[in-house]
Amino acid sequence: LSVLTQPERETLLEILEDRHGRSSTIVTSQVPVEEWHAVIGSPTLADAILDRLVHNAHRIELSGESMRRITARRATTTETLDAREPS
Repeated sequence: LSVLTQPERETLLEILEDRHGRSSTIVTSQVPVEEWHAVIGSPTLADAILDRLVHNAHRIELSGESMRRITARRATTTETLDAREPS
């Protein structure tokens, strides 16, 4: 939701370096991969981080309406129906 700070960038890179080639890493984000460079902030660290994340990755991009919106709409519909029923 906001650009990473320098300590956050460094910590993320350190974690990814430790795991690179040894362990799986799952990342979820509402931000499209094309915008990650801007969110990470520093071009040099962004390149290093994305190099470890994106290359050799299995990407699953979801589409469709947000489950939060669907759930909220269902809750609103249920409340409306409950309010209409006689007591």
